[in-house]
Amino acid sequence: MAEQTHASATERLPSGDLGRRLAARRLQLGLTHEETAARADMDPGYLRHLEQHSDAAPSRAALLKLAAALETTLSALTGGDADLPPGPGQAGHDPQFTELSRTECGDLLSTHGVGRLAVPTASGPVIVPVNYSVIDGTIVFRTARGATPALAAGCSVAFEIDRIDAAFSQGWSVLVRGRARLVTDVHEANRLAARAHSTPWAGGRRDMWVRIDPYSVTGRRITV
Repeated sequence: MAEQTHASATERLPSGDLGRRLAARRLQLGLTHEETAARADMDPGYLRHLEQHSDAAPSRAALLKLAAALETTLSALTGGDADLPPGPGQAGHDPQFTELSRTECGDLLSTHGVGRLAVPTASGPVIVPVNYSVIDGTIVFRTARGATPALAAGCSVAFEIDRIDAAFSQGWSVLVRGRARLVTDVHEANRLAARAHSTPWAGGRRDMWVRIDPYSVTGRRITV
């Protein structure tokens, strides 16, 4: 019944590359199979088939309809831009630049995922991606001793997340500045592990928790 009214953020994603991208983009827009199929003028059952079968081979016409329905490009939908940096296109028509409120920034940060951490090193600042969670209003991430993100402990750092919609030349970013500290209490580390929303993609033993206590949170959005 829930599928008929809204797309669930916890819906299981399929295994095929095209299917994963279709489902991920559909869920990002908050669309059901029925709503997406209606936009693309196709049967919802066929859309489910595309999402669930890695060997599905839709026609170019079907892919173009799906790309339009999902407000993206054919290249993005099929993974053609997977290794390209976002935002190579020209600015959209009549772009609008706005500052985000602290509440809006917090809401975007709370979606969790991967952020960029800027840390000082002996040879100068370095920016690295980390899997993070927001717990009790602070940013936490897990790393390994000796790894670059571990250098954040005891320093003032910057942390940034963003989303870029290259198809429409719009997006947003949130910047956090704060003091990073190592979590040394075992019980606190266990609590963070239990509440974390993701695990490090890099794998391996990463049992060092770092918490960033923000003293500045700002954001901006560009729409067309």
